[in-house]
Amino acid sequence: MKKEKVLIALTVLVDVIGIGIVIPVLPFYVESFGAKPFMITSLFAVFSLFSFLSAPFLGSLSDKIGRRPVLVLSILSTAIGWIVFALANQIWILFLGRIIDGMAAGNLPIAQSYLADISKSDKERTENMGLIGSMFGIGFIIGPILGGLLSSVSHVFPFWVVGILALMNGILVFLFLPETNTNMDKSKKLSLNPMTPLIKAAKNKELLPAYIIWFFFGMAAVGMHSVFSLFLSHAFGYGAFTSGIFMTMIGVVIAINQGVALKHFWLKKFKESNLTLWLMPTFAVGYLIMGIEILPIFLSGMILITFSQSVLRVTLMSQIAGTANPDERGEVMGVLAAVMSLSTIVGPMISGYIFQIKENLPFILSGIYALIAFGIIIFTQQKLQHKVLPEDVNVAPQDIL
Repeated sequence: MKKEKVLIALTVLVDVIGIGIVIPVLPFYVESFGAKPFMITSLFAVFSLFSFLSAPFLGSLSDKIGRRPVLVLSILSTAIGWIVFALANQIWILFLGRIIDGMAAGNLPIAQSYLADISKSDKERTENMGLIGSMFGIGFIIGPILGGLLSSVSHVFPFWVVGILALMNGILVFLFLPETNTNMDKSKKLSLNPMTPLIKAAKNKELLPAYIIWFFFGMAAVGMHSVFSLFLSHAFGYGAFTSGIFMTMIGVVIAINQGVALKHFWLKKFKESNLTLWLMPTFAVGYLIMGIEILPIFLSGMILITFSQSVLRVTLMSQIAGTANPDERGEVMGVLAAVMSLSTIVGPMISGYIFQIKENLPFILSGIYALIAFGIIIFTQQKLQHKVLPEDVNVAPQDIL
């Protein structure tokens, strides 16, 4: 594997290890401050809010000055954010740490743009996006179990570890990662208004349905993740370590599905659009099953959502990246990140609130979000078929996205 891919993979891996540590450990750490579920999920939301504000600007900035400097800035922001979080002795400092991380949370969209830059074909681009997905899988293997083990020392110790890892990663990227953006537009005007690229995106009729699908996909995923450990604790009596084991199981499925099966089976046997069409309802059913508080049924639903989500994340991103113009790819991926951030602002807040009403409601609502996304896919395909396909062209509806 090329040096560039190794460093990008490492960047994503450190990011996801941090996420993997957060999900099982953060609720118990924040509960030690006397916080309730809504406050806990608000910590997920505040990061997403500032990521939403910054991601489109950072994506556009990477189109203007290059991927490398923006990526270094983003990684260092992550490191500082985690260290501040670890130093907290009051709830407002916890929020400050998540705000600092979110203010330059461009790691993932810039990494996606970087890999799209060096891709020489559609297939290679999808495989490169799959590399990011496999890092998600590995990160979700290492992160949760690492968080569970390190939390046995103290609930704060895991956050020190991930902060130091991010700092080391930033140094490696600064020293060894070359620039890949050969279409830099030095004259490109930048806007600090996060709504500017979103307004522009809303006018893009070609990509708008995909952005909306991505939003509801994100709402489904983050709505569940933000209360996952709390649900395991309330429904089954499990603590941080056991929650970490569950997340590790999810990581194993993601790593195998994206790291091996995606390249050697899914992309060989099926079109991206077909995978998106068939797996979105599977994604929805998995969440609805997880809402049943019987452990074997809960585990069955968890397997379904992990299996389908790991493929959907790659196919949706790849289709959007492939549609974008090369000189606007950073901006488009930044918009994609902003849309995901918007879902992760709204999703955890809603989940935290309805969890306090009934603990399985967030899973049911996630299933409904996924069904909405599926409905948009079907509607978009039917509309495109009716609008652009001549009667004598034999193309199946599922071949269009």
